[in-house]
Amino acid sequence: MFDKRYYYLIKIQYLGYRFHGWQKQPDVKTLHLMIDRTLKYILGDTRFKTLGAGRTDAMVSANEAALELFIYNQPIEDFEGFLELFNYNLPQDIRALSIREVDKDFNIIQDSKIKEYHYVFSQGQKNHPFCAPILTTILKPLNIDLMKEGAKLFEGTHNFKTYCYKATNKGEYQRTIEYCEIVDNTIYTANFFPKESYVFIIRGKGFMRNQIRLMMGCLIKLGRGEVTLDYIKETLKEDSKEVMDYIAPASGLILHRLDFE
Repeated sequence: MFDKRYYYLIKIQYLGYRFHGWQKQPDVKTLHLMIDRTLKYILGDTRFKTLGAGRTDAMVSANEAALELFIYNQPIEDFEGFLELFNYNLPQDIRALSIREVDKDFNIIQDSKIKEYHYVFSQGQKNHPFCAPILTTILKPLNIDLMKEGAKLFEGTHNFKTYCYKATNKGEYQRTIEYCEIVDNTIYTANFFPKESYVFIIRGKGFMRNQIRLMMGCLIKLGRGEVTLDYIKETLKEDSKEVMDYIAPASGLILHRLDFE
């Protein structure tokens, strides 16, 4: 018997601090596991499967992420009711934002136009422990103005092999960064946050494994005086053989926005 399939795009947000990333893994709690477990509960015997827009590392959060839901034979009739039931049963650190129907030609991985990531950090002091899930503390003072100059060097089309974890000679490392800047943090606030904090904002079509954390790691080294602006320029050249040795902590990284239009 032919099974009719229905396609839906669901936007979600989550605090990743207690999860081992998106992808299902044996014996650990992941976002994909908890979402599928919740859908299984609310959909009952309805057959379904889900596909994420990309993988996130352990402890990485998302203000706006996405997944595609495939449902067989029984369409969702009431989107508002579905979201209400879904959110009622999801863990408190995951929330569904919206749902819309898409067609069979939609590809959640290929059709995403722009991803915007934020890396939230502060420097020079120990922060309140409540900051830990979304803000990385760099205890050693940093030259923020120099780091701002360094961030702008990443903009444009470059060879980002240096900023890919365990890069091989077979990958496609020529990538384009549309926007890259460090700004004063006015986006994420709380009464226990430090007086001054910063956001590394980076926007592009797609990113390689640990690319943003490796770029942030390089900027931290720049702020500490361990590398120079010329060093960053050299790492982006086609013939660069440099391997970045510092990955910034995961908990400061947030997928801020994911555009499909």
